[in-house]
Amino acid sequence: MWQNRRVLFKLLLEASAATLLEVAADPQRLGAEIGFLSVLHTWGQTLQPHPHVHCVVPGGGLSRDHQRWISSPPTFFLPVKVLSRVFRGKFLDGLRSAYRGKRLAFHGSCHGWENRKVFYAFLDTLLKNDWVVYAQKPFGGPEHVLHYLARYTHRVAISNHRLVEVTDTHVTFRWKDYAHHSKRRTMTLSHEEFLRRFLQHILPRGFPRIRYFGFLANRRRRALLPLCRSLLAVEPPPVPATPMGTPIPWLCPDCQGPMRVIERLTVHQLREAVPYLDSS
Repeated sequence: MWQNRRVLFKLLLEASAATLLEVAADPQRLGAEIGFLSVLHTWGQTLQPHPHVHCVVPGGGLSRDHQRWISSPPTFFLPVKVLSRVFRGKFLDGLRSAYRGKRLAFHGSCHGWENRKVFYAFLDTLLKNDWVVYAQKPFGGPEHVLHYLARYTHRVAISNHRLVEVTDTHVTFRWKDYAHHSKRRTMTLSHEEFLRRFLQHILPRGFPRIRYFGFLANRRRRALLPLCRSLLAVEPPPVPATPMGTPIPWLCPDCQGPMRVIERLTVHQLREAVPYLDSS
């Protein structure tokens, strides 16, 4: 996957999204058109490769004719065993398509997969394994999810608060050992190994790690999000006001949601943050 990041990260996002949309639309499951956002993460607690997708999904969706809202059952959203099998099939189909289209590169220990028989034998081993899909309700309700997501979506592989010590030779950081009840441990790596692990999680240039699907998709939410609110009898969010009481005039051109100024940057600050803007 790391030799084909742009192709396979995109496949991971699209296969997981197609799985949710298909299973949710099945009349034997939810029978609804859902909407959700997906966030790509590529690391584990020790900065080793661990590509996975987090999806935040409302508990229901629109009926096929868009005339009513269908709520998910109180006990679960969609059966995870069904999701895992469908996801596995879609991802492996995508791998086969990428291979036939010669869109995959194979180097080093993966070089042997250039051989068609070897590659398809490898896919057979993946088909025999159970793939993992996990779903749960938010512990603290929707607001907890949004607050958590606001901190979570733009994280890098490791944040400063996990760093314990940085010396001339090594870096020590904290990590949670999920295999042993989230026990807190520390790990010490050389500068070179720490940088190697950290830098491998920089995404390809221009690759969006947050994507929207279903009724939250960019081209559809302007019409469908107000419809969802209407069917749920929920008032649209109020437009925040300035200290003088005047409504803020800036609205998002896509979803028409209110925008507010977080920070004003000088040209010098922008050039420091994004060096390629400084065209001399």
